[in-house]
Amino acid sequence: MIVRKAKSFVFVLSLQIAYNEPMSKVTVWILGDQLLQSHPAIEVALERNAADQLQILLIESKGRLQRQPYQRKKLVLLLSAMRHYAERLRLDGLAVDYRASSSFAAGLIDHVKELGSGKIVTMACSSYEGREFQMNLQEHLGLPVELIANTQFLAGRYNPIPSPEPDKRYVMEYFYRDMRGHFDVLMDDGEPAGGEWNYDEANRKRLPKEIEPPEPIRFGPDEITQAVMEEVSGYETGVGSVDDFEYAVNHEEAEKALEDFLNNRLGQFGPYEDALTKRSHAVFHSMLSPYLNLGLLESLSVINKVEDLYRSGAARIESAEGFIRQVLGWREFMYWQYWRQMPGMLDQNAWEADASVPEFFWDGETDLACLAHALNRVIHTGYNHHIERLMVISNFFMLAGVKPRAANAWFLSMYIDAYDWVMPPNVIGMGLNADGGLTATKTYIASANYINKMGDFCSDCTFDHKKRHGKNACPYNFLYWNFILKHEERLRANPRTARNVLSLRYLDEHDRELVQMEAQDFLRDLNS
Repeated sequence: MIVRKAKSFVFVLSLQIAYNEPMSKVTVWILGDQLLQSHPAIEVALERNAADQLQILLIESKGRLQRQPYQRKKLVLLLSAMRHYAERLRLDGLAVDYRASSSFAAGLIDHVKELGSGKIVTMACSSYEGREFQMNLQEHLGLPVELIANTQFLAGRYNPIPSPEPDKRYVMEYFYRDMRGHFDVLMDDGEPAGGEWNYDEANRKRLPKEIEPPEPIRFGPDEITQAVMEEVSGYETGVGSVDDFEYAVNHEEAEKALEDFLNNRLGQFGPYEDALTKRSHAVFHSMLSPYLNLGLLESLSVINKVEDLYRSGAARIESAEGFIRQVLGWREFMYWQYWRQMPGMLDQNAWEADASVPEFFWDGETDLACLAHALNRVIHTGYNHHIERLMVISNFFMLAGVKPRAANAWFLSMYIDAYDWVMPPNVIGMGLNADGGLTATKTYIASANYINKMGDFCSDCTFDHKKRHGKNACPYNFLYWNFILKHEERLRANPRTARNVLSLRYLDEHDRELVQMEAQDFLRDLNS
């Protein structure tokens, strides 16, 4: 059989294998981030075979787990969730081969040899590299392989832009509106609920001192999780520690985490989704991304529950729409952009950045209060909300000229919800604008003024957020102005960043020389 790559970014997806006689044994290979309650590969296999002909295969690949120093809490979450999933399938009466191997290839080969499988059925991987491996699997194993469509993303079921032009910029807002209409989400007779498509203008409030966001639900580790924690703590490389692991590791716990968000934080999510604060870990964010990315929760089910609360009057439109925009808009658009731009996306560097990730990004030891807080938070928990990631961390990378590939690798190492499909468009495309604007229509850069406006870090910082240069001037300020001076012509040509350039009128020639000198000295010391 000849395997052909699909032309569409996601509709690959069925290598149909014809056979006349039932196979003696069929293996359903389930990837670690595809832990769906009702797995389509199992359903497809059961349609054609008796349950006693099926073998479910899950592989822990040592090579993949140790490709780079990953967040230890992410590894605990991934491995514990996989092992809980295997136990659930066994309780459902299915035969499960759960094995640890040096690689996925070695695990598959050993499985086929030992258990005599005659065919592999698997769901398409969400990453480019993983899907390439799957599409060549038949040749490597010498067995029929059926690769079915990935159902974890709604953009895999409906693609608003099936044939994108290579260099055309597509705006997420219109992608999001198309998805809303197709899936009938927050729609009233063809019009957006509440009369507006987007309530972003109402969702940019600083967190008031009198509001204390509730802490998210925590889950104590059971025996399976404790065993995984002990294993991961012994890994030679990694980020953070396994201590205080409190994430959900199965479908039941993930549903409880969803209910906790819906009942306790969704109501205030919208107005304060951009707020920066040292007073709260999650603020009013859902912290559901790790579970969506693993398959412990499914996006349309989550979206429908949020819409139901709006329809019942239990959630304001600003919060319901703001959350749904993150899932149905941002998450799906990032996945779409990933498949649109891969495999070349990792090498994009439109701003010609050439610096390495600073050492203090690995240990959080910096006098910049906002950055120290965000870095220590992610080192210890594996999590920052999206504004901490975008306007504190990515903003610094952008202003400091950190290489996009290096920044992407850092994000992949640090975050509990980091996977190969989500970080490149989020970091390289949106955060660093390194793809020439294919993902985001503007550069997300800001001075200390924005961080002070939205957060409560600056009052306790060594640096003065009001000073552009001079003693104790905030590095975000002189780096920001240095970046604008360096790229003035290019920024001026973009209507969304031209206003940044207009602010240069407040800097005379002496100011310009000083911010450039301080930026050069700071960056030289940073990279030495």
